[in-house]
Amino acid sequence: MHARTGRTVRDLRRENRTAVLRRLYFDGPMSRLMLGPATGLSSGSVSNVVAELVADGLVEEAGSVDSAGGRPRTLVRITPASGFMIGVDIGETRVRIELFDLTLTELARTERPLAPSGPRTARYDVDLVVDHLREGIAEVLRLAEVPADRLIGVGVGVPGIVARTPEDGAVVHGQTVGWDAVPFERLLRAAVDLPETVPYWIDNGAKTLGQAEMWFGAGRGARSAVVVLFGSGVGACVVTDPMGPGRAIEWGHLTVRVRGRRCRCGAQGCLEAYAGAEALLERWREAGGVPPAGADEETALTAMLAAAYPAEPGTELGSEPGADPGTAPRTEPDATALAVLAETAEYLGAGFADLINLFQPERILVGGWAGLQLGTRFLETVSGYAKEYALTYPASRTGIGLGTLGPEAVTVGAALLPLVDFFAQGGRRPESKPTTPAPAWQSALQDRVST
Repeated sequence: MHARTGRTVRDLRRENRTAVLRRLYFDGPMSRLMLGPATGLSSGSVSNVVAELVADGLVEEAGSVDSAGGRPRTLVRITPASGFMIGVDIGETRVRIELFDLTLTELARTERPLAPSGPRTARYDVDLVVDHLREGIAEVLRLAEVPADRLIGVGVGVPGIVARTPEDGAVVHGQTVGWDAVPFERLLRAAVDLPETVPYWIDNGAKTLGQAEMWFGAGRGARSAVVVLFGSGVGACVVTDPMGPGRAIEWGHLTVRVRGRRCRCGAQGCLEAYAGAEALLERWREAGGVPPAGADEETALTAMLAAAYPAEPGTELGSEPGADPGTAPRTEPDATALAVLAETAEYLGAGFADLINLFQPERILVGGWAGLQLGTRFLETVSGYAKEYALTYPASRTGIGLGTLGPEAVTVGAALLPLVDFFAQGGRRPESKPTTPAPAWQSALQDRVST
């Protein structure tokens, strides 16, 4: 039987299960009485849904609370071991793989280093990356003693634009890393020893970062935000629905200087050619700076920041507590490093101003290993330039700050991709090989046609 809206009874049951699971996930444990107003469902519907979820092993009792003059009310919560997700971050210097239970508690992790130097295309050799995932996924499952058929999905954050085709699933266009229409999902399915029913969710790393910060980090409570991933390059995720997935934008390839520096994408004058960590270090080297020989980008950026902002005497790493600052010579800031950082801050500020003018977000949040290294001292200068270059009204309504989830945020966000879909399906696993998700625009079109 179909409702007037075109939804079936099965659709309504799935939506009710989704509503209860989401509310328990964010606000649980809760009693059945509390779930009614929280979900908008009747007491009878809540009782039926909770009974189904308990029977499926997705929800369990979690103690009780006193009621006003009546019997104690039983609390229920998500059962942590009722499902597991894997999150993967294909990052700048390493591939990080983590296994989580359904409440996003980390159970196991492993990291596989990428080559610290040499051409980026060599570092991101597709076969090498696929091998890292094959070995790493098997390792975390073995470490946590979790059977592969208990996975609800594998989420992967990748560099570049992700398209989807019926034949290959997720196809990655990573121009800056030499990935030209790489059928990444098909390659993973062929290489990784997982059941065919386990879905892969592959998306841009900035998008997975945005998902994590909006659900659990500095984006909580914001109605809209732009989450910036600042690493070797720069990218961003625009979020207009706090519970939605957001959309990745190639912010790093916005032109900030006509006929400017050559970007690693091949174009000239991109923001990434001035503000990405790779370009920042290259400009420091060109100006006479001396990064540590053979160091990876993270180590080299640490050295640059130490040169630009030397610690006060007696506060250096490893100095004795209470050391007399007068006994140690004061190290003067490296003028070259300071000048390059100051110029970078202005370019980033101009880039932030474009985000403010285009999207008028409530918050701009900075994450990624380079963004977290640069920290609050650098961000204050960037914020000043952003407000100088942006329109006054939207700039006055946009807060700029750092993400709070640390360097693992991309991995956490990647693990959320299968979790979001699992809840959207009412907590039911697919019984056959999953079909490739349709692009967001296609899903929206289908929704409009069906209504």
